[in-house]
Amino acid sequence: MSVLRRGALFHDQRDRFGVTSPDLFILIVAFVVGLSKGGFATVGALAVPLLALRMDALTAAALLLPIFIVSDIVGVWLFRRDFDRRNHAILLPAGLAGVAVATALAPFLPPEAFLLATGVIGLVYCLRAWFGAGRRGPARPADLPRGIFWGMMTGISSFISHSGSPPFQTYVLPQKLPKMVFAGTTTITFTVLNLSKLPAYWSIGLFERIDPSLLGSLVVAAVAGTFAGNRLTRLLPERVYGLTIQIALFVLSIRLVWDGARSLAA
Repeated sequence: MSVLRRGALFHDQRDRFGVTSPDLFILIVAFVVGLSKGGFATVGALAVPLLALRMDALTAAALLLPIFIVSDIVGVWLFRRDFDRRNHAILLPAGLAGVAVATALAPFLPPEAFLLATGVIGLVYCLRAWFGAGRRGPARPADLPRGIFWGMMTGISSFISHSGSPPFQTYVLPQKLPKMVFAGTTTITFTVLNLSKLPAYWSIGLFERIDPSLLGSLVVAAVAGTFAGNRLTRLLPERVYGLTIQIALFVLSIRLVWDGARSLAA
């Protein structure tokens, strides 16, 4: 399938499923995107798999990208004082390099391969966190070699399906950052990566058939989700917040492995 045909799929699927205006399901997906930008980072990566039930996965990613960016702006304002500068200094250049690599590879490699790899990374992290010998060990500081690798993996997987959380968290969660610093570092990192995806998605034709009238209601739902996510992040105890993020990561990773493996085997 050509990349220009991918750009036309939104129009075809919109007619097929009758989503010229957003139904409750699509509004819920947009609200989930907002929750992720308010602090529940992992749940946002469920948005594309959910919306892929209604349309092509890459078209779903393109439709959601403006929603991610609008809620990103709100999230950056909410977490403007809570972030880790060293992680940004390492992860942002590496993540942007990953987006560039994915842009170059997207026409040649199946997205399912990236989904499968992303899911495996998330599962390995969760299993090590829950059952590994070092699960109660000291915090592991940010370091350059691991940060460059996981940052690039974050950029690549984020480009494919907005599912950059598993590699990102594999690197950042062992640092045991305070929950608000972790949430702010996550939000700002993915804001930069999402902005970098705009010209990349445009260059391969993914925005050509998206109906702009659909976006207004989705933006409202996403902004509401952002404030709700921020409130929940502040209310939850540190231990509960961390476990919630890990469980969401585990569920997401299983979904990604299943989708990737099933599509590659087809």
